[in-house]
Amino acid sequence: MKIILASSSPYRKALLQKLGLPFECHSPDIDETPREGESAQQLVTRLSREKALVLSEQYPEHLIIASDQAAQLNNRILGKPGTKDKAIEQLLSCTGQPVHFQTGLCLLNTKTGDCQVEAVPFTVHFRTLCKTEIENYIRIEKPLDCAGSFKCEGLGITLFSRMEGDDPNSLIGLPLIKLNSMLIKSGVNPLLAH
Repeated sequence: MKIILASSSPYRKALLQKLGLPFECHSPDIDETPREGESAQQLVTRLSREKALVLSEQYPEHLIIASDQAAQLNNRILGKPGTKDKAIEQLLSCTGQPVHFQTGLCLLNTKTGDCQVEAVPFTVHFRTLCKTEIENYIRIEKPLDCAGSFKCEGLGITLFSRMEGDDPNSLIGLPLIKLNSMLIKSGVNPLLAH
């Protein structure tokens, strides 16, 4: 079956390329606004499912991979900052704190209707940072399109004292360990597909 990655994210595209499977990217257009009282886990699983379903009519005999991510600090969801000032504000609030990530993952087989959805947790512990370190980090990496205002695959790793979780790829935006098991369940084994 052909694979569609429901994303325009260069980070997710690069991660999926690691599995060596051919795929196409198509970005779904959905409202990503959190609902009242919705937890980070509920948000990312709902949005991942919605992204896959939006593309299902367009790709009726495909495997659609969709993902969404939210960062949470003290029960408050941190979005993508969008501006330098908001990124500085986010990272200042994170200093010395654990930030919990939920990365939603959906694999939809549009031929059978089988839909696997899960949220993969990951926690980063920020070291105590001064404002100059934060400003320099933002100037160098420009993480304005990243939940939590950092990219752990680059210089963002210097912001942390430690990380906890089963799959560091989930922090970048696509939990490959969970995706691999979902693909195998759907009859696609990356180790046997070449």
